[in-house]
Amino acid sequence: MKIAARLVVIGWLMAISITSPAQETWQSALSRMNCVALMLNAFQSNAIVKALVFMPGATDELYFYRRVHAKVTNANPSLLDTVAALTNQTYIRATFRPPLLLLHTSEDNLDVIAVEKNKSATAKLKRKTISSRIVLEDADWDGVRAAVSKKLSVGLRPFSDAPDSWHFYRHNFAACGVTQWEMLETIALADKTKFTVHWLTADFQLDQRTGVVPDAKGIRVP
Repeated sequence: MKIAARLVVIGWLMAISITSPAQETWQSALSRMNCVALMLNAFQSNAIVKALVFMPGATDELYFYRRVHAKVTNANPSLLDTVAALTNQTYIRATFRPPLLLLHTSEDNLDVIAVEKNKSATAKLKRKTISSRIVLEDADWDGVRAAVSKKLSVGLRPFSDAPDSWHFYRHNFAACGVTQWEMLETIALADKTKFTVHWLTADFQLDQRTGVVPDAKGIRVP
């Protein structure tokens, strides 16, 4: 895994309180839990990796195709252990685009399309940092606006409950200490959109680029 040498072990994935029969293993207890929620909530602030992003291809593998059957064998798994299990045993891959750690498949495009219509607004977004921790799990566009709008120096478009946003993918990411620009990139990577920065707004639209769904053309897990 390319990011293994640089990724800091950033916390225990979870602590399980055994309330079920003694014969049940921690692995079986973990198997009933939401993988995305556990990993996002395990993510902690650090100087290297400032956001963990589940891209649409990764969440499709988990919830739509239901092909993720990874096992973590460590007795006390870290977040790094879990990322390694996913990338070694499923179609999900990990790519570190500093400071964002992206979990994705061949279905996803890793390069954000961002158009800078106003250079001064862009400079401010790249200069200002969002110090607070933001975790969004299966959030729609309105949930994103509620969580981050007051932390940005530009307004987010489309507005709440706009029909254009109904086709955005659900958002699954945890971020802490990113710049405002990196937050816009995080949102775009999570919901498969592109954005344009104007003087007062960042306008998001669907990214129409398509990738290859794993296994659709003979792709196999190593």
